[in-house]
Amino acid sequence: MSVEINYIKHLNAVFEHFSKDNRLNPTHISLYVALFQLWNSNFFRQEFYINREEVMEYAKIGSKSTYHKCLKELSHWNYILYIPSHNPFKGSRIKMFDFGTSTGQVVNQSSTNNRTSNGQAVVSINKHIQTMQNTKSNNKQGDFKNSNFQSANGYKQKLSVPYQDNLKTSTDKNYDDPL
Repeated sequence: MSVEINYIKHLNAVFEHFSKDNRLNPTHISLYVALFQLWNSNFFRQEFYINREEVMEYAKIGSKSTYHKCLKELSHWNYILYIPSHNPFKGSRIKMFDFGTSTGQVVNQSSTNNRTSNGQAVVSINKHIQTMQNTKSNNKQGDFKNSNFQSANGYKQKLSVPYQDNLKTSTDKNYDDPL
C-alpha cells in the first residue's frame, strides 16, 4: 500500500525539522535524502527494503560504521523507522514518516492573484547575523595597499616588494631566455 506524499511539501517540512535539530550533521541529512529518493522510487510505499551498498553510494557515505550509526540515530530520533535484517540476502526495512504533508498543491495562503503579499514580510530565524568580527573581515580589501594607491596625504607610494618580477613579466623581457 502506498502513501500519498507531496514531494515538495514533504522535503520542505523535513528540511524545516533539520534546521531546528542540532543533533544532525551533514551525513544524517545526506542519508535521509538518499532514503527519501529510494522511497520515491518505491512509489512511497509504507515500508520498503534497502540495499546497504546502494544507500551508501547515494548518500556518499564511505564507512559502514558511519552508515549504521546515522541510520540508527535517524530511527531513534523518529525521522525514519529502521528495521534491520540480519539476513544478507534480504535487505533491511525502512518506514519513512509523513511530515504533515498532503497531496494538495503547494499554495501560499497569504498571496493574492497578482502574486503580492497582503501580510508582513518575515525574515527567517536562520538569517545570517552580522557580528563585529564579520564587519571587520568585510573591510580587509580596504586595508590592502597596492603600489598604485595614493596615501592619505595624496602622494603616490611605491612599496618595496622583494622579487617583484619572479616570472619576468616586465616589458624588457628577453624572449630568448628559457622559462
